[in-house]
Amino acid sequence: MFWAGSGVYGGGGQGSAQCPRPQALAPKPGPLVTLNKPPGLPVTGKPGELTLFSVLPELSQSLGLGDQELQVVQASGKETSGLVLLSSCPQTASRLQKFFIYSRRAQRPTATYCAVTDGIPATSEGKIQAALKLEHVDGVDLVIPVKSPSRKDFQEGVKRTLSHFHVVAMGSGCALVQLQPLTVFPSQLQVHMVLQLCPVLGDHTYSARVGTVLGQRFLLPAESTKPQRQVPDEALLRRLCLTPSQAAQLPLHLHLHCLHLPGMRPGEAPMKLLAPLPSYFSRTLQCLGLHQQ
Repeated sequence: MFWAGSGVYGGGGQGSAQCPRPQALAPKPGPLVTLNKPPGLPVTGKPGELTLFSVLPELSQSLGLGDQELQVVQASGKETSGLVLLSSCPQTASRLQKFFIYSRRAQRPTATYCAVTDGIPATSEGKIQAALKLEHVDGVDLVIPVKSPSRKDFQEGVKRTLSHFHVVAMGSGCALVQLQPLTVFPSQLQVHMVLQLCPVLGDHTYSARVGTVLGQRFLLPAESTKPQRQVPDEALLRRLCLTPSQAAQLPLHLHLHCLHLPGMRPGEAPMKLLAPLPSYFSRTLQCLGLHQQ
């Protein structure tokens, strides 16, 4: 087996009703293939829907893999853009999945996300801890924080979650934040940033839980707050050059930018994979004057 490449190739697409296909980042066939996934593309779905799994056979053919099936090793959620890690070798996939599990147990982050938040965290860096549960509300699966969970709560599916955050840049009441999850839970990073009163820009599911009175932000009850389209205030709309209806269609500004992997052979140095930011994400950074260090 050999490493298929760890450089940066290609870029991300912008989410829309007709979701663009992911772009391959690896330059040549090998046991590992990396993609830059656009927002709005789920990993799995119903028959006939465009999903990551639905394009894997076509991708295998284009890479000349023959009968070798690509397996998903690591992928971001449906509304999140960024890196997807695939493997055509079951042994390599198994080894990497064990590496990710061991790293989480050791609390060593392997994934770094970039996010633009509506609001600036109170501290420049820190950790966010919360007990979360998944509930089916009005036909939708929603993540609900649980205060002071009991042993019974954990037996019924509540999970302790942890993320690290670091503010990279601030401007126009927004921030560019690096996020490193140390646990795995649906929508973990979105809910964690809501708990910081700084929802991710383009979060049309959980941002409604942050209320504002006389310029002061506060949390609304998660159990009774229904998802709503996020509409930024007038000042932010002007900076983004968007109308309220356009802002209501903004993609989620949460991008899996970097993955750290072990060397593929004994003695090899660790690998770092990077996925370029989508064009809409870069435009937002420019409009808000948020510059990466």
